[in-house]
Amino acid sequence: MLTHGQVWTAIDRLAERYGMSASGLARKAGLDATSFNKSKRVSPDGRQRWPSTESIAKVLGATGASLQEFITLADPNPTGGHATIPLVGWAQAGAGRLFTPDGMPAGTAWEEIEFPDFSLDKVFAIEVSGDSMQPLYRDGDVLIVSPTATLRKGDRVVVRLLNGEVMAKELKRRTARTVELSSLNKEHEDRVVPVTEIAWMARVLWARQ
Repeated sequence: MLTHGQVWTAIDRLAERYGMSASGLARKAGLDATSFNKSKRVSPDGRQRWPSTESIAKVLGATGASLQEFITLADPNPTGGHATIPLVGWAQAGAGRLFTPDGMPAGTAWEEIEFPDFSLDKVFAIEVSGDSMQPLYRDGDVLIVSPTATLRKGDRVVVRLLNGEVMAKELKRRTARTVELSSLNKEHEDRVVPVTEIAWMARVLWARQ
């Protein structure tokens, strides 16, 4: 049986995993931004307040997370603890020899960083360089991404083109022929990229800043 503290811990960890604050997760789920505030978790008279099953369902729908993932995050001592995942620099990500055709790390030129065990997804880390993604991501930030994670409209993604260009954008729309990407930095243009020019597209699961 999950405790009050474990349920709220799962919500906090889910928000962190998908690169959001608790209030940001509430907004993405279509809830009031204050729904998950710590002040809302206990009533003025000391009674525990629980998130509704509807709220949890909306959060799972908004992030694409499974109920099993949510339950795993509720565990105060999750099995597996920390793992190491491959890390590559932003400039090096354009080198095709570092990736398999489906966008997973290949070769021996990768470094490693410690990170909570994402047993449910194939993931790797990529380090940001330059200012093209400010103010959301800054030079030196590390993005945890998965090329196998389900993509939805509004997700932040890292895209590598067949010509070696790598970019971080927001997924605006995807059709059978093109992918529309919104720029995170409004000084840079949005892009419409033919599907045939994309080597892989990975969802940003978490950002270490």
